[in-house]
Amino acid sequence: MDRKPETVRRRIVTLTVVAAVLAIGLFGLPFAFIVARYYLDDERAELERAADSAALAMADDLSDPGRTPVLPPTAAEDNVGLYSPDGHLRLGIGPATADSVVMAARDTDLSTGEVGGDLVIAVPVINGATLTGIVRAATPQSELDRRNILTWLAMLGLAAVAVGATWLVARGLAARLARPLEELSASAERLGEGDFTVRAHRAGISEIDQVADALDTTAERIGKTLERERAFSADASHQLRTPLTGLRMQLEDALETPDEDLRGAITSAITSADRLENTIDDLLTLARETRTPRTVMDLDALLDEVRQSWRGMLTGQGRELRIESRELRTESQKPTASAVAVRQVLGVLLDNAVTHGRGTVTVTVRDAGDAVAIDVTDEGTGVSGDLDLFARGASTGDGNGIGLALARSLAEAEGGRLRLTTPAPPTFTLLLPVGAQEVDQDVRLARRER
Repeated sequence: MDRKPETVRRRIVTLTVVAAVLAIGLFGLPFAFIVARYYLDDERAELERAADSAALAMADDLSDPGRTPVLPPTAAEDNVGLYSPDGHLRLGIGPATADSVVMAARDTDLSTGEVGGDLVIAVPVINGATLTGIVRAATPQSELDRRNILTWLAMLGLAAVAVGATWLVARGLAARLARPLEELSASAERLGEGDFTVRAHRAGISEIDQVADALDTTAERIGKTLERERAFSADASHQLRTPLTGLRMQLEDALETPDEDLRGAITSAITSADRLENTIDDLLTLARETRTPRTVMDLDALLDEVRQSWRGMLTGQGRELRIESRELRTESQKPTASAVAVRQVLGVLLDNAVTHGRGTVTVTVRDAGDAVAIDVTDEGTGVSGDLDLFARGASTGDGNGIGLALARSLAEAEGGRLRLTTPAPPTFTLLLPVGAQEVDQDVRLARRER
């Protein structure tokens, strides 16, 4: 994890510096050529001025044979000499015999060239139509090269400073860009280790923030999925425990009384197995996020199923199951809920009554105005009013505290309510909506996941 962000930083710095060097090179090389050309033209112009000044100063002296010509002062690096028309040096500095540049000046107004490492300019001195002399001005080429080299070194120094500044700025930018990537990498690693509460920091860079948003969404989605799976595992283990216990008791009773007819025991075991299979199907249906619309329940069929499933278990304990149902005369008085969810809620309540209660268990269906109430009560001593029985993990005995929490969430998902109406004897009441009331799908799912 540490190597990748460092590589990103190094690449950003390298690419930035390379871009800066390329830009400086594309600008500096032509500029260096222009500077060299400028110095050459400037030096030629300087030599031309020196030669013209000397020619003008000595023109009158050369036209009068009785006068001695005198060279005017020039720049220290300029060598100025006066040549006779036949090419012999008369005054100043220069070769004793005229070179090609000086000889060419006899036929032109100005002659330039390089001779022996010097830059040379020659101009004729004319009196009327008569050539009276030739002025030669020269400067060493090394002086021109020195000026070019000093200028190029200064340009290289400025380029080095610019590249250094670019390197410093690139390091800062690389750190600013790489730090959010490092944080994203750390968040992704925590997510991979199972921390689904991780949330990525925002860097203020739209592209990186989009990745952070996607990572947060993924973490939240995985966390919710895992939470649902864990809840489903816990709920399934709780809901399957009672049918498995009943099936085991029936099989053990059959083994203890081998002389009796085994057909009845096998039939009861098959009934319990069917109940177990129905419970599994119900749990899988409730675990799905896509739910079918609720319809009017066949409450009588559900109560018959409850009677067949639980009477045998209570009878085996010497207890009785009593179901009291008042007729609901109109369709508007019948509950609209999922039979799967209601069956599981009643299963939880009856399981609590069988496990923790005593005496007769009574299931009463009654009209509660705009709802149908289903009361489940037994003849036990009751429960403490200080304990929140519907909180996940809360239990008054050996239970795991999952059942009532699951039952309440299922009831609320169907738009109903589940509450403890009487602590002693314990009476739980399930209220189910009646009529064509419908609960928003997202609300139902959110209630299920609480």
